[in-house]
Amino acid sequence: MFCACSETQSQRITPGAERGELYLADLKDKNVGLITNHSALVKEGHLVDFLLSNQINIVKIYTSEHGFRGDKSDGAVIDNEVDEKTGIPLISLYKTTKKPNPEMLEGIDILIFDIQDVGMRFYTFISTLTYAMEAAAENGLEFMVLDRPNPNAFYVDGPVLDTSYASFVGLHKVPIAYGMTIGEYASMVKGEKWINKSEDLELNVIPNAHYAHDSIYQLPVAPSPNLPNAKSILLYPSLCLLEAANVSVGRGTVSYT
Repeated sequence: MFCACSETQSQRITPGAERGELYLADLKDKNVGLITNHSALVKEGHLVDFLLSNQINIVKIYTSEHGFRGDKSDGAVIDNEVDEKTGIPLISLYKTTKKPNPEMLEGIDILIFDIQDVGMRFYTFISTLTYAMEAAAENGLEFMVLDRPNPNAFYVDGPVLDTSYASFVGLHKVPIAYGMTIGEYASMVKGEKWINKSEDLELNVIPNAHYAHDSIYQLPVAPSPNLPNAKSILLYPSLCLLEAANVSVGRGTVSYT
């Protein structure tokens, strides 16, 4: 159901995380805070394992909606805990605090964001990205985004948000399908000054290789529990609008007649 491939290009699409030659040297001797989940794959392994194998010091891992393993249901509170495999603290950004505060950032030199996005305004990972960027700007930290392809980047569509209704499921004045990768979105957040102290943020986006917006890209792993396959990702822009109605959107919700 999922594959890291493109039918329109002869070369394999390479996400930013796999391009270690562009960023590993910059992480040496720095204390890293990693904002990530299960989707941060580096070929067959995970970004955490890749960084640790390259002697990068990961001090804390910050978790978003669905948790570090990506197995928590939507809206479920994510608690702080310690990763059993690595012993690294897992700090929740999906609890009472969604923006890292100075205490949560203590001992960190650089924040790295690597979470697979699907290009929809209401997918909360771009809100986590925005809050984390602002926290980095306010606390004088570097911020790096390891870019990943957007499987819905081949079009832009839907109404633009009325920001008087801004919330964690829609922060910015963008259409529902905004046609950008997560790295491009981060650059827009900074460039449009949608965060406090945007001019102070040192942002570094590690780009995808062999990728264009019209590339056919199917994800190597389900990005969240309610998007289990490629079809669900392509239908998400329209079906998500029905979640508030008393009908089933085909993911285990109650069906009414």
